[in-house]
Amino acid sequence: MRRSLMPAVVLAVFGLLVGGLFRYVFDQSDEASVANYLRSALEGAAISLIIWSTHLYLTARGAWLRRRPLIVDLLARSVILAVVVAVAAMVLEVILYGHGLEAKWIRETFFKIIGLSLLLSIPITTVYELVRMIGGRTLFNVALGRYRQPVREERVLLFLDLVGSTTVAEAVGELRVQELLTRFFFDIDEAIVAHGGEVHAYVGDEVIVTWLVDTGRPSRRWLDCVFAVEDRLAQRADHYRKEFGMVPAFRAGIHAGPVVVGECGDSRRQIAYFGDTMNVTARLQQHCKEANRPLLISGELRHLLPQADDLVIEPLGATQLRGRAAPVEIFAVARAAAVVLKKSLKL
Repeated sequence: MRRSLMPAVVLAVFGLLVGGLFRYVFDQSDEASVANYLRSALEGAAISLIIWSTHLYLTARGAWLRRRPLIVDLLARSVILAVVVAVAAMVLEVILYGHGLEAKWIRETFFKIIGLSLLLSIPITTVYELVRMIGGRTLFNVALGRYRQPVREERVLLFLDLVGSTTVAEAVGELRVQELLTRFFFDIDEAIVAHGGEVHAYVGDEVIVTWLVDTGRPSRRWLDCVFAVEDRLAQRADHYRKEFGMVPAFRAGIHAGPVVVGECGDSRRQIAYFGDTMNVTARLQQHCKEANRPLLISGELRHLLPQADDLVIEPLGATQLRGRAAPVEIFAVARAAAVVLKKSLKL
């Protein structure tokens, strides 16, 4: 909700200005009254908010649309916005001016409003697509040049890997496995975003998610993210069985520590992470198979967690991870049986 409030305020103010400017540019001088300027400003703000609300609705409910090719997605959004703005403009004309729809208004003003609204929707849609492709935080940080020089940050890293993708590829082929991976990453994205995670990269059948460490208070949102992914897959189990003949499972490793973050590349810019924290997290995730546990965390991550009665945290001791000289304290984490039962009953 808070994420949507600030853009709404900005767009409302922007719409007020555009509405007033529209009245100044297109209307006759004898119509330049304070009341008419106020009506136009309110109409501009209302249409801006309606465009934003439609965008939010398509983002939340338009999964079917986002699966289509980008050109189809953009064209469909443009048509939907055109229809919504057309209806809104007619309704606002009646409400704000207290009369019916006049032929002169439709002929001289209506199509100008539609054209201007669609023109304003282009940057909104463009920014949205850029966020989808490279991530909102990455786009913001690249725009500000925050990581032009390497920066050291305290971060939590999650490496989450799909189990058995190689075996499935041998059985059904690589193209079919790619369809499974695409669906898997799509389905778990909502859980990641809902828990404040930022997808850093997709590497084969693995996704890397990161959070900035909030040193002010303990948090478990990274663990809750993994559990939400688990619940999402359980909700979609029947679909996966029908579509792919199996339900995806995963192994995950979570670690916290310092990471060096820097901007790399020129023709294609990317935010890259470097350091031992990355290596330890990758080894933790790989160690899940040997430990026969779906979720492992490090001692550093354990210190960031608040007390929780609904978690079972099992110490596995100091372990020598492959490729690292110093041992790492490892813990297996799971939800208490009562919590899992309650979740399954809801599903």
